[in-house]
Amino acid sequence: MKNIIAKALFKSHTYPEYRKLIADLLVDGKSTGSEQSESLTNYSKLNDARMNRLDKTIKLTDEIILKLQNLDHRYIWLVISEGWCGDAAQILPILNKMALASHKKIDLRIVLRDENEELMNQYLTNGGRAIPKVIIICKEAGIVRADWGPRPKGASELMANYKKEVGVIDEKIKTDLQLWYLADKGVSVQEELMQIIEDIKYNRL
Repeated sequence: MKNIIAKALFKSHTYPEYRKLIADLLVDGKSTGSEQSESLTNYSKLNDARMNRLDKTIKLTDEIILKLQNLDHRYIWLVISEGWCGDAAQILPILNKMALASHKKIDLRIVLRDENEELMNQYLTNGGRAIPKVIIICKEAGIVRADWGPRPKGASELMANYKKEVGVIDEKIKTDLQLWYLADKGVSVQEELMQIIEDIKYNRL
């Protein structure tokens, strides 16, 4: 497992590098990932604009900022993502703000799912390759302590309930999901990840 993580970290991107990679591919009409299609490129374009907006507007709560500034240990947050993923576009700007607020206690690194199949296969969700997935690594010890994703609890429940009622994931639920993220303002992601860090600290994980 350590070798898989090490290989992924070697190929990982900082948040600005990830954003530039997506933007550069869009210039050529492409998206990240092994599969290329007009719809995936359109999703990537939409997500690029969404991330631009969230980079400017997303705010951390005062409580979360205080906790991030007082972290006892250093962490790597290794995130599995792709540019076409709508959930990743909503979540990565929050992770970036949290890493920045931690005063370098959190090192945010991003890898592409389709380029890291070995890693992705270690972090499946109900047998599927759902992203984003945040792998929380204790930097001092070099060990994985926890993982989180692909969505906050409220968003996951929204999707599960809709699929149970309707039977498919269609454009309506995708729109409803984006509206959920808009209303939540990134608070659930912040709180769930900080709860994991606190559980690590008090050896509950």
